Amino acid sequence: MYPNLYYAFKDLFGAELPFLKIFQTFGFFVAIAFLAAAYVLTIELRRRERLGWLKGVPEVMETGKPASTSDLVVNGILGFLLGFKIVGAVMAWGTISQDLQGFLLSGEGSWLAGIVVAALFVWYKYQDRKKKSLSTPEKKTVVVMPHQRVPDFTVMAAIAGLIGAKIFHNLENWNDFVQDPWGSLISFSGLTFYGGLIVAAVVIIRYAAKKHINTFHLVDSAAPALMLAYGVGRMGCHFAGDGDWGITNTRPNPFSWLPDWAWSYTYPHNVVNEGIPIPGCEGKYCRMLELPVYPTPLYEIIACLLLFLVLWSIRKKITVPGVIFGIYLMLNGVERFFIEKIRVNTKYDILGFHPTQAEIISFLMVVGGAVFIWYCRKAYSAKITS
Repeated sequence: MYPNLYYAFKDLFGAELPFLKIFQTFGFFVAIAFLAAAYVLTIELRRRERLGWLKGVPEVMETGKPASTSDLVVNGILGFLLGFKIVGAVMAWGTISQDLQGFLLSGEGSWLAGIVVAALFVWYKYQDRKKKSLSTPEKKTVVVMPHQRVPDFTVMAAIAGLIGAKIFHNLENWNDFVQDPWGSLISFSGLTFYGGLIVAAVVIIRYAAKKHINTFHLVDSAAPALMLAYGVGRMGCHFAGDGDWGITNTRPNPFSWLPDWAWSYTYPHNVVNEGIPIPGCEGKYCRMLELPVYPTPLYEIIACLLLFLVLWSIRKKITVPGVIFGIYLMLNGVERFFIEKIRVNTKYDILGFHPTQAEIISFLMVVGGAVFIWYCRKAYSAKITS
């Protein structure tokens, strides 16, 4: 496993690059997942714009204004944080190479560098606006197309998704949360995909409604992107060994063509340091699982990338708005429901049944997807006949 990119480069290329220790493998793949989703979403939104299904919205923009106090304050704060932490990181390399998260969340850093960089940011913002300022600011109307709002969608999805993922994870693991509330909240580990999906969806749909973007075409456009992002994100779970693995699997590999590590794996050097010590290993990530488990993230990577191709291939054949998203809900729900059967997770006790949080949500996704498809088809038929 590769808890950070240093381990990956060392194993794959034989190159020892100490600065790569600050780049966590899980975070790297999450970033790639967001970029891949943004790219696919942009392509699909552009296609629907060309077909006339999505329209641009005129907005009034004002140019030629000097820098406001809020602009200077925001730039000053940003500059201070960058200088404070970046220069501080260089001065405390031994610490951050072992615990970047702890350093970022601490009060350690370079105050002098923070003040200098803050001043430079404020000065640059002031001079830049001064050069572009006019004696009388001008107002002009521009048409903003839906695909031009993808950066906004991405930022909102990242922030709201992180918040939702943490909330749902802590609800699922309530006993661990009450023992260490602050540590659970600030930890970079412990994220529930469905929690992030639900909260991000609510935030983005509200934003899209305010910008007069057709919700049905938007969610249809997002469906393949969401499936792709999930598959790529699971690469981070697998290669970092973040604990999202399956139940113990000590049975012999029944498939001669399948590598043993794809059937049963011990996740050596996992990022959560779970298991028994690895003989002869020295350093922070020197543990492996005592008993091998099903590598469920690997199975989800394969399944979700294939489902992404399915959604991408049928998106041009289905013209009823909302149906693609309904299919996504059903496919994702079915995939996650069955993977939960061999995955480690917290189980609830509901009337004698013991489902996991993901099983409950995935079941609701399948039912909700089917109902949503029925509703969309009915609404579309009524619109055509009216």
